[in-house]
Amino acid sequence: MDVNYMLKVQDAKAVDIQKALQAANIKVTSITEIFKEKGEEAQPATA
Repeated sequence: MDVNYMLKVQDAKAVDIQKALQAANIKVTSITEIFKEKGEEAQPATA
């Protein structure tokens, strides 16, 4: 059975997520980045 989940993570790459799930004996068939939010460090400073 295939099940789809959406995760929201901070400071992680797809390969790190895949390795963590595989270490928990969870078979990963694909990981797709669908949206990237800009963090506080990427927002312009206001004076």
